[in-house]
Amino acid sequence: HVQLVESGGGSVQAGGSLRLSCAASGRTYGRNCMAWFRQAPGKEREGVAAISIGRGITYYADSVKGRFTISRDNAKNTLYLQMNSLTPEDTAMYYCAASRYLDCSLRLADFDYWGQGTQVTVS
Repeated sequence: HVQLVESGGGSVQAGGSLRLSCAASGRTYGRNCMAWFRQAPGKEREGVAAISIGRGITYYADSVKGRFTISRDNAKNTLYLQMNSLTPEDTAMYYCAASRYLDCSLRLADFDYWGQGTQVTVS
């Protein structure tokens, strides 16, 4: 199993920044690819950014390109999401997720493990 615990959410004004963290533990096999997803009320969960743990290749949703940066610290088993230039449309519950697939992507079905989420509110 893989355990994921998010932190760093909160309330911020439009144009502001937040940094989310996700502490991972458990089997490394299950987390070849890690990602951030988000879900706003009444909307489907959507992929925001993903990163391959081994090679560090990143993937972003078009809506966050140029504003969000995903990174990882393998020594600390921690995933980050730096979010800049936030808008009210970024308001959502943000989830950390892990996939065993080496072919990293933002396909929801590829991810086996999920954190409990951290709320981001932009006003």
